[in-house]
Formats: sequence, C-alpha cells, structure tokens
Amino acid sequence: MLKTYTYKELTESQIQSLITRNTDADNAIEERVISIISDVKQNGDRALLSFAEKFDGVRLEKTFLSKEEIAVFAQSIGDIQKQAIDTAYQNIKKFHESQLIKEAKVETMPGVNCWRETRAIEKVGLYIPGGTAVLPSTFLMLGIPAKIAGCKELVVCSPPQKGDASGLINCYIAYVAQLLEIERIFLIGGAQAVAAMAYGTESVPKVDKIFGPGNQYVTKAKTIIQSSTQTAIDMPAGPSEVLVIADETSNPIFVAADLLAQAEHGADSQAVLVATSTDIIYNTIIELEKQLAVLPRKDMATRAIENSYAILVSDLDEAMSFSNDYAPEHLILATDNWESITKQISNAGSVFLGNLTPESAGDYASGTNHTLPTSAFARSYSGVSVDSFVKKITFQHLSPEGVKNLGNTVEVLAELEGLQAHKNAISVRLQSF
Repeated sequence: MLKTYTYKELTESQIQSLITRNTDADNAIEERVISIISDVKQNGDRALLSFAEKFDGVRLEKTFLSKEEIAVFAQSIGDIQKQAIDTAYQNIKKFHESQLIKEAKVETMPGVNCWRETRAIEKVGLYIPGGTAVLPSTFLMLGIPAKIAGCKELVVCSPPQKGDASGLINCYIAYVAQLLEIERIFLIGGAQAVAAMAYGTESVPKVDKIFGPGNQYVTKAKTIIQSSTQTAIDMPAGPSEVLVIADETSNPIFVAADLLAQAEHGADSQAVLVATSTDIIYNTIIELEKQLAVLPRKDMATRAIENSYAILVSDLDEAMSFSNDYAPEHLILATDNWESITKQISNAGSVFLGNLTPESAGDYASGTNHTLPTSAFARSYSGVSVDSFVKKITFQHLSPEGVKNLGNTVEVLAELEGLQAHKNAISVRLQSF
C-alpha cells in the first residue's frame, strides 16, 4: 500500500527525490509532443481529425459542435445534476466577482499621478480534460473568471467522447457551455488541442493565452508553446496531487477518503500523507484498503497509491517544513489545530482547513478555483483567478507642476546612465515654460 518514510532519517537527496514527480527523464514525452505540434502546425484541421480517430477512437466529420448542436446535448441533463451545476456556478461566480478591484490613482509627488487599469485578454483558449473523466467543473472554473474578466472570445477545446452514443460530448459539458454562452466547442484533446489554439487552424482561432489542466502530454505541450510562440499559458498544470497533514485529532476515515479522492484522478496522480504518529499512518492504510476495494476506479486509484507515500514526522512544524518543500497543488490540514500552522504555509496551490473540509469541496462548488499549479510549481505560481485573464496596464500623467518637480531628478538619472536623449526629453519640456 503506502510506502512509509521517517522524515528525520531522510537525507537531503532522498527528500529531493521524494518531492520530484512527473518528470520526463528520457524526453520521450517531449519528442512525441513536438511531433504532434509540428503536425498540427503544418496540416491544421486534417491533423486534428486524424488525431481524434487515432487517440480518441472517434471519426469526426468536423472539428467542432455549433451552438445549436450543443443545445441538443444539453437537453438530456437531469434536474438534480442541473441544480448541482447551477449551485456551483453561482458560488464560483460570487467568489471570483470579488476579485474585480479598481486601483486608486497615486500622486507620487505634486503634479505626478500614476495608476493601473485592467484590460481583459481578448482571446483565450480553455482546455477541458476528457480522458479518463469528463470535467464540467473545470469548464466552470475557467469559463466563469474569463467571462467576469471580459474576454471577448473563448475558444473551448475538449476531447470527443468515444463512450457516448454520439461520440461527441456529454450533456454536462453542453449545459455548462450554455450557462457560459459558448458558441462552439472544439472536439480536440491532448497536445493537439494546445497546438491548435496556439497556432490556429482552418477552424480553430489562434488565442493569446491557453488555460486548463491536463495529463503530462498537455502540460508538456503548454510549456513548449510558451517558449516557442507568442501564446502565453496559465501555468504548468499537470497530473493532480494532494498532501494531507494529519495528527492525533484527525479522522483516518476522512484522511483515507481524501487520499483516494486524489488517487482516482489518474495513475500518475500522487497522494502524500504526512502524519505525526505511526498509528495515524497505520489506521489510514487500513481505511484506504477498505474504501479502495469498492471504488469504481479502483485499478487507476491503486496505481496512483503505488506512486504515493507516507512521511512520519515528529510534530506539525516538521510536517509543514516537508509540505513547503513538496509545494503541493492541494494541501489538506486534517487537524483541529490548523489555525496554529497556517502562517507557516509558503508553498501551496489551495489549502483545505480542518477535518470537515475535503479537497472535493474546492474541486466543485465552494467557490475557489481548482485549476492550480502542480509538480512543485506552487513555489512560484498561483491558481487561476480573474487576474489570470487580464493585463494590468500602468498609466502616468504629469502636469506642468509635475514636470517641474520631477524634471531635475530624471535629468540627473538619465545623465548618469549616459542616455542623453532621455535627459533631453525632459529638458525640452522644462525649457518650454
């Protein structure tokens, strides 16, 4: 089941090995992704249709569903599912609307005013995973802040579903598309979807920034695109992960459920338990085995658990030290004492506080965003928010008083840097008074 290590017995190199995950050591994934990107760049829609048949097992006549076709699929959604999506939509919308903040103008000295204004990124690409599980929740998490930000065009890509009778999309994705007033859904998955949005094809518009989580192929494609085109990405969001910190106040049933909730995402997911006693680890493993036995996605979750481990620590401070090194996408503080350690958190994508706050609450409907940095990128990236969909442009205005007050400072600084034209741009204005 879970491999177990004792923190104090680990060397620095062993810790580094444990916190390193989802690497492409032999560059095999990168080589395949580069080939896919090249094919899409050269052959456009023809390559996309070929990849749909090859990777998704679906033969398509065109790359997208129209608004009218989306409406047909959305009609089959059940009332209970519709209500759940509506509730999630409202909570996510409410939370993200609070992020629209207008900054005040600042007079840095008399006559010199500076401020920032936000402008939406005009064309954004939203990748909605659909490999082992279709994720309408991700559609909500990306589409809602994009709409709030005011993006003019949302290009949505999601793999065609082989299991559906139609071989296209399920009713839940279609219903979310209606809520977000999406005109088209492009039936494209994997690295080829990223390439299509980055370069554009006959049917897929080129976008300015690409959003959305995915497997290692999607993540690799995003990083390649960011380094080789003018298209930006939200973050390197690859296979999902959770780190649970547990002490004597935790509930092993809850902890096991949280670990498995992460493990069922995919075989390359990782669920890490950091506990203050061997009893917690032992009791959690017993619960893991019980709950795993009845999971529909048992085989996949089992492989993920085999890719996971437990760490025995002396106390919560030591647990936080390892957690900050690991920099988890999701951090669960499964302890009644969570308030005593939250200030120690420096690296985490999203944090779940106490024994009654599972990761799945944030994954679906509490309101926070579940598109988060993985593979230790929480050290330098934030999760998706309204800010992810906007640019912040600085403005400044100098009145005659401002030119007089600031002029000499600019002249001196320009001169000491040897940039005479910079100095002159101020000097000619000062001489005009």
